[in-house]
Formats: sequence, structure tokens, C-alpha cells
Amino acid sequence: MSFVWRVLKEQYSNFHLIVRLSSYDVKSTYQMHYLGVLWQFLVPAIQIFLYWFVFGLGIRGGQPVEGVPFFIWLIVGLIPWFFISPSIIQGSNSIYSRVNLVSKMKFPVSLLPSITIMSNAFQFLMMMAVLVLILFIYHINLGIYFIQLPYYMLCLFTFLFAITLLCSTISTIVRDFQLVLQALMRMLLYLSPVLWDTSQLNNVLQFILKLNPLYYIIEGFRNTFLGYGWFYEDWAYTLYFWAFTLFILSIGSAAHIKFRNKFVDYL
Repeated sequence: MSFVWRVLKEQYSNFHLIVRLSSYDVKSTYQMHYLGVLWQFLVPAIQIFLYWFVFGLGIRGGQPVEGVPFFIWLIVGLIPWFFISPSIIQGSNSIYSRVNLVSKMKFPVSLLPSITIMSNAFQFLMMMAVLVLILFIYHINLGIYFIQLPYYMLCLFTFLFAITLLCSTISTIVRDFQLVLQALMRMLLYLSPVLWDTSQLNNVLQFILKLNPLYYIIEGFRNTFLGYGWFYEDWAYTLYFWAFTLFILSIGSAAHIKFRNKFVDYL
């Protein structure tokens, strides 16, 4: 656990640097585009429309999910996914792509995955605000369940940091891992309850799918925005999620501390 505390202390002590560098990343990404940061909304909007057309109108024929319009049910799951997927893929490559820069500057390498997550978080938070507006337009009352949103935000950011810290270490040492991870994330889009309702499956298949911790996060956001239930109602699954996340964080912290002084040697 000493490795975990050491890494977390680095994030806390340099939080202002994480915010500043992530803000610079966002500005530099879109500074050469005519529409600028508007692309942060246009690209997800196009993808949402495509998924809604294929899965909502094409496959489901416009049928609602548990009394909720499919479009609403879809975007509540897609918006977190649009944050999760690029954060994991880019975060896993963050150390390899910038290790030369870090070798010339004095700040912990463990900040790089956090900077990537924070860069994507700006878009995520803006889209969450848009989601609340869409729910208001559809006359969907957020209700008392909305107060558990900070809990699921904590789950989301903790898991992303844990998994990107581990994956960025592995990806720097074994470059093939980055390609495997990209393929895995494409698979997880369809193996998670993002585009389709898994409640119709039998208990065995649901149990297998729930081994994926992203299942817990996606369903958690739906529980929060659509009023399906409280996070503590399934205490066993909650315990599994946190045990899995803390295990990944422990392994990732230990591996990162062990190898980070040798990252330059793997370039």
C-alpha cells in the first residue's frame, strides 16, 4: 500500500499542474480547427445519432427501455463511455508518448495518465450538463437518486486512474499491449450495457458480463439519472467493484514505481 499512497500523494501535490497541462492539451488540440472546441460536441453527437439510428430505430424499432425512451437510455450510457474509452486508450499511451519530455522536466511521471484523464474530463463534464438539459426537455425528473452522482463520479475517476496507471506502464514496456488494448475497448463497447439492454439475458450471462467493472459504472449512471436504484442495494457487486479497482490500483502503483526510472530505456 505504500506505493499507492506515494502515487496518490503525487497527484494531490501536483493537482494544479495536472489542471494547467490538461487545459493546455485541450486548447492545443483544437487551435488549428475552424470550429475549435465545438468539435468536442459534434463528434459525439454524430456517433450518438448513428447508434440511435442503428440500435434504436433499426434493431429495436423505437421501443422504449423500462418505460424510458431509447434515445434517453442510450445517451445516459454513451456519454460516460465517450469519456471512458479515449481516457483508457490515450492514458495507456501517455507515458510512452511523453517520456522524453518528462526526462527533461522535474515532475512525477505518474501525472501523465491523470493529465490525459483530466483533458477528456472537460468534454465529459460539458456533455453531462447537456444531458441534464435533454432530460429536462423530455420532462424526466432527476429525483432523489441524483444525489448519488458524486459517488459514481468517484468510481469513474478512481477506476480510470487505476487502469491507466497500470496500462501505461505495461504499454511502455511492451508496445504490442497498446494494440491489444485498443481491440479490447472496441469489444467492451458491445460487452457492456452501453448500446443494448442486458436485463433480458439469463442470470449466468448477466453474471459473466458484470465481471466487467465498466458494467457497474455504466449502470450506475443510469441508476442515477433514470432513477433505477441506489448504489448500496447491490452491496455484493459494489464490494466487487471496489475490490477489483483497488487491486488494479495496487498492482499499477507498484509496477509504475518499479519501472518508471527505466522508461527511457524502453524507447
